[in-house]
Order: sequence, then structure tokens, then C-alpha cells
Amino acid sequence: MKTSSEHRNPVPTVDVIIRHMNGIILIRRKNPPPGWALPGGFVDYGETLEAAAVREAKEETGLDIRLLRQFHSYSDPRRDPRQHTISTVFLAEAAGHAMAGDDAAEVGVFSGNALPDELAFDHRQIIEDYIKGRY
Repeated sequence: MKTSSEHRNPVPTVDVIIRHMNGIILIRRKNPPPGWALPGGFVDYGETLEAAAVREAKEETGLDIRLLRQFHSYSDPRRDPRQHTISTVFLAEAAGHAMAGDDAAEVGVFSGNALPDELAFDHRQIIEDYIKGRY
């Protein structure tokens, strides 16, 4: 019989594609791994995916978002160098002025054809999937 210490599961996370001012919002990460990323983070115990997405967006951008729909889940064990995560990505929109908060050093609005070179995790793939309408 396996003990709980022998059984490991991927960690649930959320990421949010926030449509804002003819682009999407990205945050430049304060903490490793470096790079620009979609707002998002870990789901707290007892929290829904939707609530985590809204909370993480608010913490990192200062914006109150309106979730539009669930986009897709990404589960490659190599997507996060820190540990195996499964991210559920949401589409959202927001109004107002975004400001960096929590573990975001900076916030920017980028068009799909002018993304920063250094994107964290698998976020370039996620954004490309969104732009190409893959899901």
C-alpha cells in the first residue's frame, strides 16, 4: 500500500489571458523563473479555478476582471521548471489602469505580433494557441 508521501500529484494553477486596450496583459515576474508571463498562479486549497483566476489577476494587475470562458488546460510536466503543474487558462476582459502588484515587477499590454522575447513557462505557446484560435 502506498503512503501519502509516496504518491505525488501535479499542482493546479491558473493563468488568465486578459484582453485589455487592443492587446493582452502580461506581467514581468519578480521571482524565478524570469520573464514575462500571463497573470496567474497557484490554486489555494478549497478555492475554485474561477476564484483563483480572479484573485491572481487582481493581486498581480490590480484589475477586477470579468471571466469570459475557460480556454484550455496545459499539462506538460516540463511547463514549469519548479514542479509539475497543470494550468487551466481562462479568457477575461478588464477595464481600468493595470498596476504591478504581488509578484509582478511590471505590467504591460502587448499585441500578439509584438510579444516580449522572454516569456516564462509555456506562455508563448498558450498565447499563440489563443491568437490562432486553436481552442
